[in-house]
Amino acid sequence: MKHITIVAPNCQTNLGTVACIAGAYEIFSRAGEYFKESGNKELYKIEIAGVASNTALAGGLFSVNIHTPVADIKRTNLVIIPSLNANFEKGGKGNTEIIDWIVNQYKNGAEIATMCSGAFMLASTGLLDGRSCSTHWNYANLFRTLYPDVNLQPDELITDENGIYTNGGAYSFLNLALYLVEKYYDRKTAIFCSKVFQIEMDRQSQSPFIIFRGQKQHNDEMVKEAQAYIESQLTEKISIETLSSKFSVGRRNFDRRFIKATGNTPIEYMQRVKVESAKRAFETTRKSINEIMYEVGYSDLKAFREVFRKFTGVSPLVYRSKYNKDAAGI
Repeated sequence: MKHITIVAPNCQTNLGTVACIAGAYEIFSRAGEYFKESGNKELYKIEIAGVASNTALAGGLFSVNIHTPVADIKRTNLVIIPSLNANFEKGGKGNTEIIDWIVNQYKNGAEIATMCSGAFMLASTGLLDGRSCSTHWNYANLFRTLYPDVNLQPDELITDENGIYTNGGAYSFLNLALYLVEKYYDRKTAIFCSKVFQIEMDRQSQSPFIIFRGQKQHNDEMVKEAQAYIESQLTEKISIETLSSKFSVGRRNFDRRFIKATGNTPIEYMQRVKVESAKRAFETTRKSINEIMYEVGYSDLKAFREVFRKFTGVSPLVYRSKYNKDAAGI
């Protein structure tokens, strides 16, 4: 029989950690039961593993009685890392034994899956360097700062590369669980779990949920001033040449510094600022799509739709109908 390990971190846990551990265990357990009920042999033994026999979670509000210490698991097929709280660097230092075990398991052929901010723990091992990764959109800027060698994809709900799976934020771990059930069992079992637990199948993006606040956790003052200027000129079309000359920097150097500081090109940053403003207007007003489009500096409806869909995954009309019931019929 093969083996799936759900990790119970030793420290830096929160309520999200509890949800990830309990949710993953319940979904995989039910998947195994259904797979066996369908006439198949039992495939996986599912265990929660940690360092202490009784592991306190979420500041002691909850605790979990682990099935086995990680040191006693010599070989597993899949390791699932739950989310952590926001003090990620301490989380890595406090979970050294678990981290070392995870690295050894991966070297021995195990696959690794991280849920939400659990990606920070895995990134601290170096296993994500040069690879694609997702995490909660709210932690994207910090993640880029701490782990610049990782190819962060914050719009993606799930990444799957070289036996490493990561996913976006919060309760989207449920979507990763379904994805893994399909991988480790089959599509039929995943559909069954989708129906039993009422989780939408095949979600691929967390873009509709992202709140863009601007990437300002950097020390380039010129870029910060450029960001502030862009945000103050929502209705205007600003050329990059005009912007770079305003700050007495050559276009190529301006682009380079802006990308290094924010992770976006200046054009992408302008688009994201405008789309975020449009999203707020769709959520809180009864203005028409055309009115909002003009307010954020677009005059071409097709271009506005394309940019809006690029950053949200849906059209302006669908977004408004989803988040503003009062305006849905306009």
